Amino acid sequence: MSHDSVRIGLVSVSDRASSGVYEDKGLPALHEWFGAVLANPAEFVTRLIPDEQAAIEATLIELADIEHCALILTTGGTGPAPRDVTPEATLAVAHKVLPGFGEAMRAVSLQYVPTAILSRQVGVTRGASLILNLPGQPKAIKETLDGVFAAVPYCVDLIGGPYLETRPDTIGAFRPKSAQRPPRSA
Repeated sequence: MSHDSVRIGLVSVSDRASSGVYEDKGLPALHEWFGAVLANPAEFVTRLIPDEQAAIEATLIELADIEHCALILTTGGTGPAPRDVTPEATLAVAHKVLPGFGEAMRAVSLQYVPTAILSRQVGVTRGASLILNLPGQPKAIKETLDGVFAAVPYCVDLIGGPYLETRPDTIGAFRPKSAQRPPRSA
């Protein structure tokens, strides 16, 4: 029995990285994290875009509706600065808001930095896609995903996505017993 394949959208939102002023570090951090944790074969659909609400909205719609990504993660653009509009764009394309993700992501980050209270990260669904806003720094991306990913696979199940599984000795995906598949034989 093999693992379900999954399409994952990765979106780095940064004016400076998208214009070549500096190298984007969000997308490589996401690739590294998934490589260590996710057991499923994954196809990543990546985008590096500026902090522009219309561009973010269009990208999220494309990844959900056209590319059929079960999970879409954004990095950057979640603070209080005038150009930080990732949460507004995410909410504008959402079908359902999942406030627990934003609350949990901020709670995780507060364990590391007091400025986590400035984050406006949100979690939403659009059709069969779960969209989560993550911080922009690689260390914070890892900390946040380590803290909330246990809930992601079951959420993806509930919205009609593939059965996500994690590698042994990483983050255990939490599912009610009724939603668990039998263990795989070696």
